[in-house]
Amino acid sequence: MARKTTHQAADIQQVIDTIGIEIETVKATRTRQSLTLLKAFELLLDMAENSKLAPSLFTRAKKLTDFIGRKLGLTPIQAVLLAIILNGDRDERVELGQISRMLGCNNLRLLGHLDDLDALEHEGLVQCTRRGEDHGYRVPLKVLEALKQDRKYVRPSLTGLSIEQLFVQLDELYNKRDDMEISIDMLAMELKDLFDKNPQLQFTQLVKSYKLDDDDMMLLVYFAHKLVNDSDDAITLGQFSDVFDNSHYYRTHRNQFRSGRHILLTSELVEPNNEEGMFDGHSFHLTDQTKRDLLSELNIKFDTPAKVNRELTPCTDIVAKSMFYNPTEQAQVARLQALLDEKRFVEIAQRLSDKGMRTGFTCLFYGAPGTGKTETVLQLARLTGRDIMQVDIPEIKSKWVGDSEKNIKAVFDRYRRAVKDCHKAPILLFNEADAVLGVRREGAEYAVDKMENAIQNIILQEMETLQGIMIATTNLTGNLDKAFERRFLYKIKFEKPSIEAKRSIWRSMLPELDEHQAQELAERYEFSGGQIENIARKKAVDDIINGIEGIDMAAIRSYCDSELINAKNATRMGFCA
Repeated sequence: MARKTTHQAADIQQVIDTIGIEIETVKATRTRQSLTLLKAFELLLDMAENSKLAPSLFTRAKKLTDFIGRKLGLTPIQAVLLAIILNGDRDERVELGQISRMLGCNNLRLLGHLDDLDALEHEGLVQCTRRGEDHGYRVPLKVLEALKQDRKYVRPSLTGLSIEQLFVQLDELYNKRDDMEISIDMLAMELKDLFDKNPQLQFTQLVKSYKLDDDDMMLLVYFAHKLVNDSDDAITLGQFSDVFDNSHYYRTHRNQFRSGRHILLTSELVEPNNEEGMFDGHSFHLTDQTKRDLLSELNIKFDTPAKVNRELTPCTDIVAKSMFYNPTEQAQVARLQALLDEKRFVEIAQRLSDKGMRTGFTCLFYGAPGTGKTETVLQLARLTGRDIMQVDIPEIKSKWVGDSEKNIKAVFDRYRRAVKDCHKAPILLFNEADAVLGVRREGAEYAVDKMENAIQNIILQEMETLQGIMIATTNLTGNLDKAFERRFLYKIKFEKPSIEAKRSIWRSMLPELDEHQAQELAERYEFSGGQIENIARKKAVDDIINGIEGIDMAAIRSYCDSELINAKNATRMGFCA
């Protein structure tokens, strides 16, 4: 009886499956005339959920997978995987565990299809970010745009490139490697493909003629890429981690360079840097002969690059300044100063690393203009002995399409080198960062909006892998993009100073004021510290011109009233208040 019941249950299930297949077939037939790629992926996603990748899924979804296959050249399983990744949040990676949960199957089942994910990556349909053993996937914007237009994304032809175009491609590849969006094996494959398609170039011919293995070739090309694209002619051993994701390979190449046994050194393709007649031993560059041979097609005169530390403001150059805060701000700033003390900072970073968490320290100072945000960063740097690298945001935003993205990536590249080269991690300061921290524009159509979104996405990605300290200051109060808000570990809101704080600021800016006069000004005017400093400067200028000394309260009140009028006009004209 039990056997008969089992057979009956199987028969009933078969009927249910058959009915389901027929219903889906009818639906697909009815929508065939209007079926688009995005609609096909949507229907396929519904079918794939909790399907465990059972054969019945591919029977039911055959019309959809055939349609996607004809359009994009994908296998049925690749179509299912792409549908799940397409459904992910644009700001987040879709990880392997999420794909498994969506399908309702275990991770082992999915591991058997890693080759299909690699194929999607090789075709440029997905980007993979690798952090240790974790893989996360997302669909590039250019692929989404193609799918919206119901067409296949076609990778640009890489055949017959000029030498300049070749180095643009190298820049993209090594930036992907730097962002962990391409594995070392995929990088080797992409470089080989690029070189095979451009045999006409002297550069590719010479690189092949050296008969290097894949790892050594990637490292040599990396030296050339950094020199041409980033004007970096001093590659440190720490930068080898930009190429090698496996710690064993990284240590092997690093140790061979240290001992002078690496093939790039023994072949005299690369040599140690020479500082004032002494070999550095910690940084290296292409030899002059290699530059002449490899890069002659570029006709570039390679000057000695500016040292990273020339971009840094030394902490010893920062002038000490008394700061006055409200009680809440005072406690937060004091706590942040303690955390940035080198011993404490290294200890916290190590603990975070041990827990598998991000070690980068990201801080946001926000509030009205003139409340001491920027000066607080400077004083924190001075007190904790950290140099500052300040980002000039208007300079980053180049009018040339694509340059802005390269500029912002170059900023983080230079900061990474500074962290490696400095005894203490310097502070990366995005001052007045309103233009890059605001809410991103959904469905951006204009080039400027797309550029803004691209810059923001790059900063978000860099914050994920930051090793060091980043502080951003902004006047934004309610227009901060949520993705940035989540990534800032430490946030301090700077309010207009209290009466007590204003009284102290007045006395520090104008020591001639007595307590009663400072109290009167503090109570009468709702000024920020920056506004009080403006008034003090006006008084100093007038005193110099007119030869006046001492305090004239009527004149100071006049300066204050003028500052109020200027502030109101600025607000009326649309500037930040």
